[in-house]
Amino acid sequence: MSSANEPVDLTNCDREPIHLLGAIQPIGFLLTVSEQWEIERASENLAEFLGVSPQEAIGKPLDALIGGHAVHNFRNRIAMLRGGDAVERIFGAKLRDDLRSFDIALHVSDGQIVIEGEPASDEHGDATNTVRSMIARLDQTDSLDSFLNEGARMIRGLTGFDRVMVYRFDQDGSGEVAAEACRSGIGRFKGLHYPPTDIPAQARVLYKRNLLRVIADLEAEPVPIFSSAARRGQILDLSLSILRSVSRIHIEYLKNMGVGASMSISIIVDDELWGLFACHHYGPLNPSFERRSVCELFAQMFAMRLESRLRKELMEFERRARDISDQLLGAVASDETLLNDPDWLGDILTTAIPADGVGVWINGSLALSGKTPPATGFREIIARLHETDTGQVFTTDQISSVVPSAERYASSAAGMLAIPLSRTARDYVVLFRSEVIHSVRWGGDPHKPVEYGPNGPRLTPRESFAEWKELVEGKGKAFSPSELRVAETLRATLIEVVLRLAEEATVQRQQAHARQELLIAELNHRVRNILGVIRGLIRQSKPHDDSLEGFVKLVDGRIHALARAHNQITDDHWGPAPIQALIDAEAAAFLADGGGDRIRTKGDFVLLNPQAYSTMALVIHELVTNSAKYGSLSGEGSVDIGWSRNAAGDLAVEWREQGGPKVTVPTRKGFGTTIIGRSVPYDLGGEAEIDFAADGVHAHFLIPARHVSEATRDRTPVIKYPRPSIGHPAAPPDQVLAGHRALLVEDSLIIALDAEDVLARLGADDIATASTLDGGLDAIERFGPSVAMLDINLGDRTSYAVADRLEELGIPFLFASGYGEQAQLPEKHANRSIVQKPYTLENVARALDTLLAEVEPVD
Repeated sequence: MSSANEPVDLTNCDREPIHLLGAIQPIGFLLTVSEQWEIERASENLAEFLGVSPQEAIGKPLDALIGGHAVHNFRNRIAMLRGGDAVERIFGAKLRDDLRSFDIALHVSDGQIVIEGEPASDEHGDATNTVRSMIARLDQTDSLDSFLNEGARMIRGLTGFDRVMVYRFDQDGSGEVAAEACRSGIGRFKGLHYPPTDIPAQARVLYKRNLLRVIADLEAEPVPIFSSAARRGQILDLSLSILRSVSRIHIEYLKNMGVGASMSISIIVDDELWGLFACHHYGPLNPSFERRSVCELFAQMFAMRLESRLRKELMEFERRARDISDQLLGAVASDETLLNDPDWLGDILTTAIPADGVGVWINGSLALSGKTPPATGFREIIARLHETDTGQVFTTDQISSVVPSAERYASSAAGMLAIPLSRTARDYVVLFRSEVIHSVRWGGDPHKPVEYGPNGPRLTPRESFAEWKELVEGKGKAFSPSELRVAETLRATLIEVVLRLAEEATVQRQQAHARQELLIAELNHRVRNILGVIRGLIRQSKPHDDSLEGFVKLVDGRIHALARAHNQITDDHWGPAPIQALIDAEAAAFLADGGGDRIRTKGDFVLLNPQAYSTMALVIHELVTNSAKYGSLSGEGSVDIGWSRNAAGDLAVEWREQGGPKVTVPTRKGFGTTIIGRSVPYDLGGEAEIDFAADGVHAHFLIPARHVSEATRDRTPVIKYPRPSIGHPAAPPDQVLAGHRALLVEDSLIIALDAEDVLARLGADDIATASTLDGGLDAIERFGPSVAMLDINLGDRTSYAVADRLEELGIPFLFASGYGEQAQLPEKHANRSIVQKPYTLENVARALDTLLAEVEPVD
């Protein structure tokens, strides 16, 4: 508890257990029964409604208190509950002949069946037609404002509350009265804002679980719940209760507004709390349970109609954006210089997304139009965007929160939306919005600290809910979620424009090659990282039992063979590649330790285009795998693979096994068999036949000529360096890290564990590992490394700041990346070595040996 002199903020409300108050409102009664239907709890006012005190009722079977017919009805309704937040309703239930009728609500809480009753109103109406006519009136409204106003008006007409508001939540959690219906002479709240603390976090959770909440009389005393001896000390969770009592803080909050009764109905859109129907009455008021249920049903239908309207507006907004994207593409197609004209670009972009200025950054050059930061400020913004380098649209309504120096030009450019023009996020179009100095109308001052009242921390500053204006400076109008989606559409269009411009005749081949390299590097990066994770999982999961060591080593070597096969596929930069290289790679991956001569090949030098190469790689992979498990390669047999072109230029590929165990037709068709039999026909429009002959599997494939190329000479990739046999890596330089303290920065835990093992095996005295940029910088100061290895990409950031600090301190380091030598380093570090992922003892040892040979030995 805070001291008596310490101010308290409104987040105290967030800590109040408003669903565990142990009491109900006096407008009805509450019972809980066990699974055996014995009464375990009862509200203290039970005698007022059922003529029996709670002490007399506790421990008795429910049918001893009410009629057996009513209990049977309750049992049936409980069986109908679906989901943890379901509540069943029974209107006009007759509990005993000597009692009046009651409206009943049933739900389950903490394993107990909760029964709540209110005296029935006997005002049974046609709820279906009532709601239908209300929705029909909503559908006739022609704007969102009139839709919200009509909804508030109909809830007021149905319930009789003095004031009904549609309260809409903003992105920051604060709320605004977006619509209102009220009796004359009590003033209006429409347009007022309320801070997030006015509706605490746990209340928002309850609003999603229990859609309607009524407080019939703020002056009424809550009724405690009496519990059996076995349940004493266990407070009943009343989250779904229709009679749950009210927290003292909320009572005081409403009293400060002069309210005597209230009701709230949740508006759920896209499974989120969009807003509320907030109902106030300036005296006691308790709409019947049946009428409240009609209101709840209407609110659910209202939310569905609202969701539909919001989606239609979004679709129309995005349709206009697509039209503008098409115009942009058409204009640039006829005049390529337009992309370098910020005035023209600003005009067309701001038609889709309103903005006050546009800045363009392409290839290190800038152009500005309209209200923008000065050139130096724009360069600072671009530098900050380069640090994040996510390649995604970025927005903020306060640039100074990202670039502190932006405060000096906030009057002209306070908010921004940055659209990257390339996957590497080096070029940008940035839309700027000027500072909007505006007044926010709050329902009372939201910033004043809370003081102590007679009952401890009180909401006494909110005694006045008179309009209070706050001057907001240094911010622009925030870009909406719809505008961000449009920006993503424009991003794709602008990238397409940039790519079109790159097709100029003088640089066509160079630009095509660059795009091709980028795609290959991306594929290489992802596959190598996956292989690194697999290898790390196997190495870190191996048991310490020496009898398994050989198995782990063998599997580790085979995974490396798969990585080498992948490298061969990308050697030709995703151009046509030789079928011989594909078969060699698969044979090397699966037939370790000199077994490759059991796969014999025959055929002329033929190239497969990338799509056919990828498809056949999967097919050959599955054939080799199945043969190694079940066919000729599982024993002493062999496989003959041949290929030739027919008169039409199609490539016929034959696979024939012999010398293996007797073949039986598989009883089920697995995924691998599906790939073998369907990939070539489906992906390439060719043919595939497979025969499970007893003496060996025979498969025939026909690849259409359009997927086949020929070359004048054999360009099958050759091994460019001595490669050890699979499973037997060459001995790396020994103990290259002896006497060193090594820093490893790597954002994947599994890969980091694998790399730590490698560094330890190379003799490092001590190793520190960090997974983030900040963690790496901290480790430099705390750990004091003498050598470092840095993964370039750390989630949405890079390790370049760590590299800068290491360079300042003169500590040798190298980079690591799945891109390998294709990784693009900043100019400052362009000459640094890059270790290719996945990490291996050999490649790390050689890289560190070379690095440390260039510097003085560490003392």
